[in-house]
Amino acid sequence: MKTLPLKSTRLLLPGICFLIANLFVVCSAQAQISDRVFKSDHRIDPEKKGQLSVELDNISFFKDNEYTGSIMKGYSLPGFWIQPKAVFYPLGNIKLELGVHMLRYWGAKKYPSLAYQDIAEWKGDQYQHGFHVLPFFRAQMALSDHVNIVLGDIYGGANHNLIEPLYNPELNLTADPEAGLQLLYDSRRFDLDVWVNWESFIFREDTHQEAFTVGLSGRYKLNDPDARFHFYAPVQGLAQHRGGEIDTIFTNSVQTLMNGAVGVGTVWNTGNPIFRNVNLEFDVAGYYQQAGKLWPYGSGSGFYVRASADIYDFRVKTSYWNSNKFISMFGSPFYGAVSTSDEGVSFDGQNMVYLGLEYSKSFGKGFSLGVDVDVYQHLSVDKFGLGAGEVGKSGSATSFSAGIYFRINPSFLIKQF
Repeated sequence: MKTLPLKSTRLLLPGICFLIANLFVVCSAQAQISDRVFKSDHRIDPEKKGQLSVELDNISFFKDNEYTGSIMKGYSLPGFWIQPKAVFYPLGNIKLELGVHMLRYWGAKKYPSLAYQDIAEWKGDQYQHGFHVLPFFRAQMALSDHVNIVLGDIYGGANHNLIEPLYNPELNLTADPEAGLQLLYDSRRFDLDVWVNWESFIFREDTHQEAFTVGLSGRYKLNDPDARFHFYAPVQGLAQHRGGEIDTIFTNSVQTLMNGAVGVGTVWNTGNPIFRNVNLEFDVAGYYQQAGKLWPYGSGSGFYVRASADIYDFRVKTSYWNSNKFISMFGSPFYGAVSTSDEGVSFDGQNMVYLGLEYSKSFGKGFSLGVDVDVYQHLSVDKFGLGAGEVGKSGSATSFSAGIYFRINPSFLIKQF
């Protein structure tokens, strides 16, 4: 959906950077916000058989995006999401969760009643007040030590381990929980995540489309991840279908979009307590519009080179992205060939250099803090469309982003059956 940016101000970014700098001085942290803050542990503990507990899952966030150029407008994200739920283990290999998911932006009094991917578009006559609220239910079964099946609200977002051109990490804050069916496989040599996220259900004579996304994310480990030099090969794919046979839409009624990536990577585990490891990865990404005319290009591609180093519990990151007519379904618009700020404007591709710094700190089981600062250097590319006077150059631009995130996930035992 089209993003409606929230009002932002350049006065916010220096303040956030000052706060982050002070946190760096006083805190000892372990890197990787994705692992420490955004991900959820999908493993079932057999020792919890018969336990009924109440769990509170929450991420509070403040993120400021100061974007320039003609790709997308800047905005701020002040708020939190929270999931209060009951958790029951009827057997040692089955876990049931029931609760609600609530999203709150500070300063927002009412929310459009529709599915959220990023910041929702302000339209329609039905609203929710106070929070954007959804029911939450997850049924999970461990078929073996390596295989899990999940129905209902699945382990989505950062748990899929998708590269940034395919999935924007910011969606861990703003998107609705993914819901559908998921198969998880973990072994010494291979990790696999296959899922269906059902985003839009239709009734007979409905006025909107059915929509669902099928995803696959796998990693083949060529050797032991703890080896001095670890090598791996990721493969990732997404396909979103919009259509349906019982709705009332007959013009351009079917769209099928695909994103995918394959790559190779290596991790150098130094064994040094200060300079811990270096990660290098190269990925080739593709885009294909199998049906419909939702986007201006039918296919596209790009290559993504990224590197990171964990130094004294901090993570320094850099990457380079170069694409030709590539469009990402769930990635940041910075990686795509379509402008979200200027209607009708597209690019022949994107050419971008990225540099970032992050850290995360765990305060014990269920409590973690993360902060990050990101800089994006957009290099000039060809620009097309009415907003560009038919043809022109985008020009170089520099964008900044900074955020702070606090995850809490305490659990309170109610009864042991």
